[in-house]
Amino acid sequence: MKFSLRPSEGAFYEMFSRAAQNLVKGADLLTELALPGADVQSVSERLIEVEHDSDQITHELYNKINSTFITPFDREDIYRLGSGLDDVMDHIEAVGSLVYLYGLTKLPALPREMHELVDVLNKQAAITADAMERLRTGAPGVKRPKGVPKMKDLHSLKDYWVECNRLENDGDRAYRMLLVRLFSGEYDALTVLKMKEVADELEAACDAFEHVANVVETIAVKES
Repeated sequence: MKFSLRPSEGAFYEMFSRAAQNLVKGADLLTELALPGADVQSVSERLIEVEHDSDQITHELYNKINSTFITPFDREDIYRLGSGLDDVMDHIEAVGSLVYLYGLTKLPALPREMHELVDVLNKQAAITADAMERLRTGAPGVKRPKGVPKMKDLHSLKDYWVECNRLENDGDRAYRMLLVRLFSGEYDALTVLKMKEVADELEAACDAFEHVANVVETIAVKES
């Protein structure tokens, strides 16, 4: 394997941005999935395609780490950030697959709290994609527009991890209320089991977004 002695920051940040954009696509597909009359099979298949693309990006990222002698920041943090972004996509794809396989869209309507969780994921995906772009353009050695911070000023991303954590709290509240609804007797036992599994994946995706934000905060602290 050929090694590079020069740090190629642009390639790493480009992969982070691509992975985050896939999360936006995935969250958008979940919104489509929750709409009345949605083509559930089509949405599920498209989610699988996006998830496969994310896996490929993660694979490229790991290869890049292993073939680069000097990385733009701690190797461990690059792994954690890439892995974290991939974990979010895995949970989002699992939601689509479960809704399709369990036939949950045959219900008159999905619970309101499930829609609220999807809305939280959409917001987390949007601010994560923005943060990855700001991380990329703020890195040293990378050409950036006027006014965009350098790596030493990454604390300017504080608004991102604070908001992502706040949204995760909103997701937790929606998840708890969803559990209350599921165990209220409104649904039969088998439907409850199916929706509980979907709810767990939605909540796990919200948590995974928060983990990504925590990694970005760690990077900011180390590089400041």
